[in-house]
Amino acid sequence: MKENIVEEKSFAFAVRIVNLYKYLTEQKREFVLSKQLLRCGTSIGANISEAQKAQSRADFQAKMYIAYKEANETDYWLRLLYKTDYLSEKEYTDIDNDIKEVLAILTTITQKLKN
Repeated sequence: MKENIVEEKSFAFAVRIVNLYKYLTEQKREFVLSKQLLRCGTSIGANISEAQKAQSRADFQAKMYIAYKEANETDYWLRLLYKTDYLSEKEYTDIDNDIKEVLAILTTITQKLKN
């Protein structure tokens, strides 16, 4: 089976998001922002996974673009959680590197699909 970097990285990121959600709800008692983060952070990989079985190029492109938009939203919620002191600088920097990497890959894919 061929290695799919974006699928693997987005799945690993989703695992981190689930664990971060558990931390935020159990340790920080934060339920609203963390739920938003959980939804969009896990949706990235779900849409990438769906794209792998797309019915057409247009379907593939649509799913990858949705994944890109979900990654952007995830970045927003992470920044908000950091700026409101739910995440320490170290916690934020660590996961921010991961979302930036996923965003970079998705940016490249969506730009190539447009051309």
